[in-house]
Amino acid sequence: MIDWLRKAPLEPEIALGGRTVPIVLRRLRHARRLTLRLAPDGGEVRITLPAWAETREAIAFAHARAEWLETQLSRLPQRAAPVPGGDVQYRGAALRIEWQPRAPRRPVVEDAVLRVGGPEAGLETRLRRWMEAEALRLSQADMHDYCAAAGLDPVPVGLTRAQRRWGSCSDKARIRINWRLVQAPDFVRRSVVAHEVAHLVHFDHSPAFHALLGRIYETDIKTADGWLREHGRGLYAAFG
Repeated sequence: MIDWLRKAPLEPEIALGGRTVPIVLRRLRHARRLTLRLAPDGGEVRITLPAWAETREAIAFAHARAEWLETQLSRLPQRAAPVPGGDVQYRGAALRIEWQPRAPRRPVVEDAVLRVGGPEAGLETRLRRWMEAEALRLSQADMHDYCAAAGLDPVPVGLTRAQRRWGSCSDKARIRINWRLVQAPDFVRRSVVAHEVAHLVHFDHSPAFHALLGRIYETDIKTADGWLREHGRGLYAAFG
């Protein structure tokens, strides 16, 4: 028996960066091997494994690669809560937070400034709610654009705080978009919405799906995917 498997702990967790991080297992019928990755915010270690693989083996797999996971964790952007005078990312640009206690509580964008009022203690919550509302507004407009391009009737759009996916389409009647995409450039958010709209027609990643996505999305999808691979984790630095 392989040494790292013989010594595998039974608890689905691992010590990384001075704290205990849960190990989340996901079994896939078509998976042929174990795959390991760190959640975008570093909050959990994720393992995809074949249906036949043992839980103990998967946990041991993570522990055997603890050094690699530590390196990945060290590369994550540091948590940076929004504060007066600081910046917040909105549609790919940095907005300076200008806070005045007697100003309106609802944030307002003016040039490169985000003006907001109310008690300082609830600033982060108010900004997050505004960002989520903007994410929904923009994603709904994107959905209408792409449904029209695909010859479909509009569908409801919901927001998700998921750390695993940027978007989802589970029943061909509704799509969900990660609200943090409101921080990314418009072409990135729109690529995710276009992707999910294409799934309303093709619930797979077949050539027909990619052909439809390429037809309705106005920019290079590979460029948008590349942006998310390079900068996606940074979208989790603010707002916890």
